[in-house]
Amino acid sequence: MRDHASVLHLDLDAFFAAVEQRDKPSLRGKPVVVGGVGGRGVVATASYEARKYGVRSAMSTREARSRCPHAAFLTGRFHAYRDASAIVMGLLREASPLVEPLSLDEAFVDLEAAELDDLAVPAVTAFAEQLRQRVAEATGGLTASVGIGSSKFIAKVASDLDKPDGLVVVPPGTERELLRPMHVTVIPGVGPATAERLRRVGIHTVAELESVSLDELVRLVGKAHGTGLHALARAQDDRAVEPERETKSISSEGTYDTDLTDRSLMEQLLTRQASDVATRLRKHGLSGRTVTIKVRLHDFTTLNRSTTLPSPTDNGATVARLARGLLADLDTSGGVRLLGVGVSGLADWIQEDLFGETEEEPEAPLPEITRARDRPGWSPGMDVVHDDLGQGWVWGSGRGVVTVRFETAQTPAGPVRSFAIDDPALHPWRPEMDPKE
Repeated sequence: MRDHASVLHLDLDAFFAAVEQRDKPSLRGKPVVVGGVGGRGVVATASYEARKYGVRSAMSTREARSRCPHAAFLTGRFHAYRDASAIVMGLLREASPLVEPLSLDEAFVDLEAAELDDLAVPAVTAFAEQLRQRVAEATGGLTASVGIGSSKFIAKVASDLDKPDGLVVVPPGTERELLRPMHVTVIPGVGPATAERLRRVGIHTVAELESVSLDELVRLVGKAHGTGLHALARAQDDRAVEPERETKSISSEGTYDTDLTDRSLMEQLLTRQASDVATRLRKHGLSGRTVTIKVRLHDFTTLNRSTTLPSPTDNGATVARLARGLLADLDTSGGVRLLGVGVSGLADWIQEDLFGETEEEPEAPLPEITRARDRPGWSPGMDVVHDDLGQGWVWGSGRGVVTVRFETAQTPAGPVRSFAIDDPALHPWRPEMDPKE
């Protein structure tokens, strides 16, 4: 661990929902849910107003609607999220050359590489306050929660302590005192299964975990996991901030409007996804050793199964054969709503023809299947422009009618108008239509 609190973790608050509220004045201060809007959808992000009603990320849209029926349920606008993220990441890189993005809305920053007079707590606190202010000004009002500590683990924990729009600096030497009262799930890698295993032996808090010997933890959860838990329970984390994060995996998946029950059809879909993954591997000059399938059942239970090759491959037929083999071991009789294939353990070399399969399998024609994200039409939240009324967003659509609220981030809450879905004056808005571009 470092002698100074010099690792910063920045997390944009309720990022997708916050961007929607910024760009849609009528939604400011109101519950907003971003994600799949259909009955089979899943929540990506909920605004803090929606979280008061129990809406959370990864919850089914159906449940979210039952908890907060008056929320605005919107599909994602990834061009807007990417643009906002690029602004924030640019500000972080201006502050320090060592920035490790974790996703569009969070990143680690190494303050030892920043041009600070010193790394004492008052200095890094003042720096973080100024950074948060710059983020808000540059993004049109988005807020960020920031944590600073002597390691990545402590910085991440700290950024969660005072959300939203908070700042917590953990002085060196106080890390273990901070962690001890917390539940063990604060430690990365302690998910439901590990937490239950620890609970069964009376371990609920980090303090209780800290009192367990390394040998006992290894016996409980295995060598690699046990060693990691033993260190993190004592706030020991020497991971560096890595500005260039290597791609960990390449995957392809689809969520379907109707449960899949035909095993042959599932195998064909996996084959197609495997071909897509292999094409992307070759495009980036990569190969991989571990093939994983992701299967979400009708009851939202998500299963992941993996197998590892002795050497990496970028061959679609090989990936597909292994994926189909993994599927064969699962009970999918109740129906499947999501299928996916991924390849990890990436390398920049391959060993040809490991299994005598050098030819890609021909793709069998698939029956018409609608993925949730492929549904045509005017999606709630999408940007539109009308020839006479200007720019707005889709409020809702159905029965041949699309309703639009005409407003932007730069205008007051605007009027609502309805049109026929084939009105020639109404068009989807695209970033390249922005006159500022």
